[in-house]
Amino acid sequence: MLHRRAKISPNFSMASMTDVIFLLLIFFMITSTMVSPNAIKVLLPQGKQQTSAKPLTRVIIDKDLNFYAAFGNDKEQALDLQDLAPFLQSCAAKEPDMYVALYADETVPYREIVKVLNIANENHFKMVLATRPPEDQK
Repeated sequence: MLHRRAKISPNFSMASMTDVIFLLLIFFMITSTMVSPNAIKVLLPQGKQQTSAKPLTRVIIDKDLNFYAAFGNDKEQALDLQDLAPFLQSCAAKEPDMYVALYADETVPYREIVKVLNIANENHFKMVLATRPPEDQK
């Protein structure tokens, strides 16, 4: 008659599974911080002061004077300047304490930026101008 020399343990160790889950968690935490909030490429002007708060709504003006807007993590949608105020009002209805970040390419004429600032001022929205940090601080 054949006998087994060692008994097989019915216990299962979760240590290796825990290690894999922990590594995946770290990977996703690191990669999520590298995601850029705006997919539309604009060359922002440099600024010394950077805000640490994340804007809830983004308005983007590219170098061709195309307007885009997005609420939260939504994808940017193209719209005309006259459609910007109703879009921002609908966003404010969802989130009353929202503020708007304006991402304008550095080649955009100042009058276009002022138009967006006037819309925000008329509707009492808090506005932030997005800039990129100076070259020596990167």
